[in-house]
Amino acid sequence: MDHATPLEQALHAARALVLADLVAGEVAEADVVSLVEDSVAHRRWWVEQWPEGADYLAGLVAQDVQDALLTKYGRWPLCPVCSHGDPHALDVEPELGPDPHWVCGKAGVKVAAVGSLGPVLGGFTE
Repeated sequence: MDHATPLEQALHAARALVLADLVAGEVAEADVVSLVEDSVAHRRWWVEQWPEGADYLAGLVAQDVQDALLTKYGRWPLCPVCSHGDPHALDVEPELGPDPHWVCGKAGVKVAAVGSLGPVLGGFTE
């Protein structure tokens, strides 16, 4: 029997979705996974203050990790849609809302749901 609270379940789900995208992009090194854990710890406090925001955790954790990666390593995830021009990262939309997706702002298309980059990037899927 699972005794995890809805808050813990939402945090674990957000962690799993972002980790799946990192694995798909082949960037799930230990220091990058630590960025996910840092975000989840920060968002735990945030969602304890605003429980109605639990549905937004996946998008927020994805954005947190994306921002942290930009600071340390560069843009992630790179857009697989645009084959011309300078490489650019996908964005998370909605910025604050349920059902977050990776989108290409230049082409104006949804690329994949957060947690589902594997098939798009040709990486690991399960």
